[in-house]
Amino acid sequence: MSHKRIPKRKAAIAVGSVAALGAAALLLPNANASQTDAAGGAAPKTLRATDASDLASRLQTVLGDAFAGSYYETDKKQLVVNVVQGNDDVIAQVQKAGAAVREVANSIADLKAGAQKLKTDATIPGTAWALDPRTNKIQVTADSTVTGDKWDTIESTVKKLGQGMATIKKSQGTFKTFVEGGDAIFAGGARCSLGFNVVTKDGTPGFLTAGHCGVAADKWADAENGAPIATVEAATFPGDGDFALVKYDDPATVAASTVDVGNGQTVDILKAADAAVGQQVFRMGSTTGLNDGEVTGLDATVNYPEGTVTGLIQTSVCAEPGDSGGSLFTQDGSAIGLTSGGSGDCTVGGETFFQPVTTALQAVGATLGAADAGAGAGAAAGAGDQAGAGDQAGAGQEAGAAAGAGDQAGAGQEAGAGQEAGAGDQAGAVQGAGAGDQAGAGQEAGAGDHAGAGQEAGAGQEAGLGEEVGGDKLGGVDDQIGNGAADDANGAADGNGLGNNEKH
Repeated sequence: MSHKRIPKRKAAIAVGSVAALGAAALLLPNANASQTDAAGGAAPKTLRATDASDLASRLQTVLGDAFAGSYYETDKKQLVVNVVQGNDDVIAQVQKAGAAVREVANSIADLKAGAQKLKTDATIPGTAWALDPRTNKIQVTADSTVTGDKWDTIESTVKKLGQGMATIKKSQGTFKTFVEGGDAIFAGGARCSLGFNVVTKDGTPGFLTAGHCGVAADKWADAENGAPIATVEAATFPGDGDFALVKYDDPATVAASTVDVGNGQTVDILKAADAAVGQQVFRMGSTTGLNDGEVTGLDATVNYPEGTVTGLIQTSVCAEPGDSGGSLFTQDGSAIGLTSGGSGDCTVGGETFFQPVTTALQAVGATLGAADAGAGAGAAAGAGDQAGAGDQAGAGQEAGAAAGAGDQAGAGQEAGAGQEAGAGDQAGAVQGAGAGDQAGAGQEAGAGDHAGAGQEAGAGQEAGLGEEVGGDKLGGVDDQIGNGAADDANGAADGNGLGNNEKH
């Protein structure tokens, strides 16, 4: 299991070790941001999904009420930003930042007001709704239990919102949590999945899982009928999320910042990131293993039989009982979500919902990473600090801060806000950037050379991702992650399909 104790070591995260994902026939090399200047109506930049999410977050802050949502076009590898109609200045800003623009009628405030109306008038078990920026509407779903007067209530409430505000559809399954009696964790008759290992605010190791698992039992083991190894510290469910922080009972436990995807393969988790609609994501659960799909909605509300949960991510990834709490992540090692629940299974499909990792981490005061890696609290390589002196460059955080909205990182300045990477110091939390080693942007960090001086940081990409490190190309530029088509096209890990779209 990914949480097992390992020898104490300086835990430099190996970005290039994402290997042999069961669903990886679909895992393609990451595309670095293009260098095309999008100003003046030029073509939008080519971005990785996680970089597009970062850019969307920055634009949302800058544009304010004019921002009406965004989504990622996987085929074009472009970010599309919705803006309220009739604002040429905003359109110019978005284009300059490198995103495509689409003018829409509904603002985020309008859509959130509609969602609040649904909450007030139609909070019925078996229903869910999420903001869908691709349609610029609220996406309302009712499961198979919503019939008769319940269906009439949902339908009439949607109609009252006005034309062009919401759509409604039926789901064949039922919305439920996926507790069953990444790695399996057990408590009495309950079985869930470990999401991501973290460092708690007091510096001791723990992990995140689903909140409905955390409220189901206080003590959890890593084997059925085994001795407990961890105790629930905090849990939220139902309400504003579905997440729990569980602390390892042995504070000497070194919990690796990885996801176990089967067959002895792991994916290194480098950072937490927000989801983007249209983004391809992978889910690992103890029941169904590895599967993939895409993000279909944000800020989702789900009315489970146990109560209403808000602030979730909606996806097309399947899941089944026992997968609850399991990890939702991206190819390049970004932690996105924790499996909450949904409908259907991995045979018929359905809708699934996930707790955003960023929100859970903020709520419990934890950080991603191995216990001896500082959980990303090490100074980032840059921001005025030297990437050396034994400190990892962010230990999974972006080295020197992402280059915002397509701006050059340093624009000819030394990487890391003018600091040298320093011979023998770690650059990008990947390898020691010793003399002769390539640090992220392909420059030698050491022997007095600046790490990536004058190179663009890829519009928010992490230093090192997709770049050459010690001569080996990362992100599958030469070697596709999971050996491409050599893996099962259905993404079955060990022959198992990836869980149901229900709560795990």
